[in-house]
Amino acid sequence: MDEQESCQGCDQEHNCQKVYEKLGNAGGSSVALKAVVAFLLPMMVFIVSLAIFDKILSRFEIAGELRVVVSMVGSLLVTVVLVLVVGASKPPNKFGG
Repeated sequence: MDEQESCQGCDQEHNCQKVYEKLGNAGGSSVALKAVVAFLLPMMVFIVSLAIFDKILSRFEIAGELRVVVSMVGSLLVTVVLVLVVGASKPPNKFGG
């Protein structure tokens, strides 16, 4: 079925081009920065804080398994706090979200 057949009988047939032009010209912020903040930033914070916690805890006399667990929990806590702070500081959506 081609374009002409699908538009036959539609009461909005003459407005389709205007609608698609408006959709194509719809302005908005880029999602690239939002994707970085949502996905890459938490992962990077987790990895960096894991390395920092491991480095700090390596100075103390604790078992290796315990050091790994404490480092993981600490890094997870730092990452969760970051996500909550960034999420709370985001401006409200114009659609109520």
